Amino acid sequence: MTPPGLFAKRTICQTALACWFLLASAAPGISQESAGLPPADNRPVDGEATDQPPRLPPPEGAKPLFKGEDFAAWVDPRRGVVLIDGQVTLRAGPLEMFACIQKTKEHESVVAVNTQAFPIHAALLALGAEPGHPVQFQPKFAPPAGTEIDIEVRWRDTEGQWQSARAQEWVRDVNTGGALKNSWVFAGSMFWTDPNTGRQFYQAEGGDFICVSNFATAMLDLPIESTQTNQGLFFEAFTEQIPPLGTPVRLVLKPRLRNNDSLPKPQTPPRPPEGDQPPPENSR
Repeated sequence: MTPPGLFAKRTICQTALACWFLLASAAPGISQESAGLPPADNRPVDGEATDQPPRLPPPEGAKPLFKGEDFAAWVDPRRGVVLIDGQVTLRAGPLEMFACIQKTKEHESVVAVNTQAFPIHAALLALGAEPGHPVQFQPKFAPPAGTEIDIEVRWRDTEGQWQSARAQEWVRDVNTGGALKNSWVFAGSMFWTDPNTGRQFYQAEGGDFICVSNFATAMLDLPIESTQTNQGLFFEAFTEQIPPLGTPVRLVLKPRLRNNDSLPKPQTPPRPPEGDQPPPENSR
């Protein structure tokens, strides 16, 4: 097993890189490629491309993580959340992911998100989340670890009304027939260094974004042993809970921090839901 000190060193390095990335992405003339990320049209393609669905309105008060309209992701430090837009890509069948990066693993993911992975990693760090480590298989199994991340899915129904569900409600445990019970943890994936150029790449860009099977390259993973063998997958899409294919959705990632005082406290009472927020239960 990798020594704990190496994880501490890794976390410090990732934090420094994340802070640099957030500053760089807000500065004019800095591209995603110069931040050490592959360009959007150079990502590996493992699933079929999907048509671009209508977009949801941008969330009010949140800061975009990208310039332009190629990606759709924001961070809201006031509420302590990261928001990512995507679409429903699978409603039936076995799962290895809950969400993948768009144009990677749509054939085994309920949602494909319109973002790159490392900016989301950086935003979670900025909110106080701590990456632990991905799954370890040798010399013995160790489950993924890290800050727990609550994930909410938001979408608009056929009447244009906001709806909301926990991400677990869209994933069915094949053994119990019920919804997934575990929360995801911030495993943090890992970097790969090109031996020819020395350039680093964040491996979750290959699609392993929010996993339900254990992958050493996962950004978010389940803190349990969950096989990636096709014949023994533990989870499948919960068809009855998932809106139609192509439905635009918004994932809301909220780190479950041990010390809530690390987030800035709002100075005014929360406003009624609007923009990216669904209405309260009693108004539906």
